[in-house]
Order: sequence, then C-alpha cells, then structure tokens
Amino acid sequence: MKLEHRIRMIAGTFILLSLGLAYWVSPLFLWFTAFVGANLIQSAFTKWCWMEKILRKLDLAGPIE
Repeated sequence: MKLEHRIRMIAGTFILLSLGLAYWVSPLFLWFTAFVGANLIQSAFTKWCWMEKILRKLDLAGPIE
C-alpha cells in the first residue's frame, strides 16, 4: 500500500472514531474531528503532513514512490 493511501486510511479512521466517541462519550471529541480536517486542508496547500513524517520515522511508509 502506498504512503498516500495509508495516510487517507488513517485519517478516515480517526474521523470515524472521533465521531463515534462524540456520539457515545462526549461532544468535545468533535474538536479532534476538526483537527484532522484542518490538517488535511493544511497538507493539501503545503504538501507537508505530520502523519507522513510519523510513518516514515516508524519505518511504516513502505518504499518511496
């Protein structure tokens, strides 16, 4: 799986998880949803992503495309 696909999968998982936590635990988890969304927008403009840096540091990025 390419790095870009891994990042999309992680972002989608974080969003769904935070929505579930907001529904069942506390609406304050919607701030986490907003944080993930803001980072997706930021990375679209700057071409820089925290999750990419984390995956590369953990050697989970796979081969460089």
